[in-house]
Amino acid sequence: MLDETLLAGACVIAGTDRLDAALNWVLPLGEVLSQPDPLNGVAVYLRPEALIGTGATLSVLGARGAAALLIDGTVPPDYVRSALPPGLAVVELGIPVGFAALNRLLAERTLSQEVHVMRYSTHVHASLAGLFHRGAGLQILIREVSNLASNPALALDARGNVVAQHGLLPETLGPLAEAVCQMVSADMPAAQRRTGHDTRVHAVTGPQHSTWTCVASPIRLGKSFEGWVVVLVDHTGAPTGPNAHELARHAVVTEQATAIIGSEMLRQRSVDEAEERARGDFVQALVHGSFASEHDMRARAEHHDIELDSRFGVFVAPGLVRPGAADNPAASMVRLARYAASVAPHPSVRAYVTVIGDVLVVVRTLRAGQATDMDTEMAEYARAMSLELEQRRGVTTVVAYGRPARGAAEVRESYREARVALAIARRLRRTGAVSYGELRSFTVLADVADTDNGHRLVREVLGPLGSGPDLRNTLIAYLAEGGNVNATARTLNVHRNTMLAKLDRISRMLGMDIKVPENQFTAWLAIRLDLLDEVHGALDREASFR
Repeated sequence: MLDETLLAGACVIAGTDRLDAALNWVLPLGEVLSQPDPLNGVAVYLRPEALIGTGATLSVLGARGAAALLIDGTVPPDYVRSALPPGLAVVELGIPVGFAALNRLLAERTLSQEVHVMRYSTHVHASLAGLFHRGAGLQILIREVSNLASNPALALDARGNVVAQHGLLPETLGPLAEAVCQMVSADMPAAQRRTGHDTRVHAVTGPQHSTWTCVASPIRLGKSFEGWVVVLVDHTGAPTGPNAHELARHAVVTEQATAIIGSEMLRQRSVDEAEERARGDFVQALVHGSFASEHDMRARAEHHDIELDSRFGVFVAPGLVRPGAADNPAASMVRLARYAASVAPHPSVRAYVTVIGDVLVVVRTLRAGQATDMDTEMAEYARAMSLELEQRRGVTTVVAYGRPARGAAEVRESYREARVALAIARRLRRTGAVSYGELRSFTVLADVADTDNGHRLVREVLGPLGSGPDLRNTLIAYLAEGGNVNATARTLNVHRNTMLAKLDRISRMLGMDIKVPENQFTAWLAIRLDLLDEVHGALDREASFR
């Protein structure tokens, strides 16, 4: 403002270090003193004679945030200049210009600046919006942001991952992205943010101790936070960094880009989710063997780039999310499935995931060719998947898997074995990696469970217990403790005499003494056959819904 013709005779007599302060309005001293409002961005106008006897009054102007004191004329010769208020610029206008002229000048400058900002904002928005509507994609949009700012630019997702960048070398991107993530995730005082925005302007350290100025604006669509749009300015050749005008231009670019970049991120996410759902539908059809024909299966596999002649391992895990999770449980299980697929990555290994009910399913190609090597590879992945899910959910979990499948035709049976192993492991409260082969006592009975003799044994042994309170659970706990009455009583938290009374009642209802080892074996066999029949029935119902 001091460069204007109207203020040609002006002289800064104090506070030269405050000349870069923002100035939006000018108010007379009388009006300022009558109101207690903050004076941020306000210049206070007064006549030279008003300086006499107002030292104490003027001293509070700086504390209230005033930007400058404008003296309309020349300071009286007998005025002690050391009494000028500290903390703000003091300008002696020399030739009186009047409050109305000053007010008009500042208003015109402010409006002119606002119009300039609006025009530049419109230009930036139109440039990016044109690319967006032509379907240019995220990388092209970030390249345009970089071109508009004449500096490198990048986009971060909500987790701080770089999803697009332009203008940075690979060896520079990693260290700078990490520094930017630390900056945007740290708490920052409101005073260091642009008014009306959460745009952050802060110096960050790049590779080889280089200094960069980071201008970052958050991407917010409604109440949802999606990430950041960032412009980076290298200080090489300019140790002081960009000036205030350059920073303001960069801030306009990032702020105008957030809505368009965020919309493109949502669009791309929708496309990815649609492709993932289609791939998940294919995986579900694969594990259930529910394709219309061989041609249908191969055509869909080719579309999803799945090699059907590969060797596969099928892994399943309970997909319940952490209690108290705030977001959509279905979306949380899909994310868990993605995390599970990313465990133990290898360039030659592909993993395909889906969610069936409350079960996570991972169909993963195998590198090994020999049976023993495939078993080892599957066991190692199941353990790694179990640890990953445990870390993400905060509770121990089980990952079950069947025998390796040589080609797509065997995936259905491998999945069925994995589901049987999962159901048995959950009933036995097993955690970690569990294979179908480990549960030999169950797998041997698999063919017997769905026979007339198997159904008859279950009805004769377990049927009479259906009307008794907790008698079936008591019997299962008793057999699990190997027929030890004291251990079972402790497990069920009941008195030993109560336990003996329940066992006597069970014996009378079954018509055989349950304390006899041979009868215990019969009851044990019936319980396992019933569990296998229940699991097979659930899998048949699941497949019938396809």
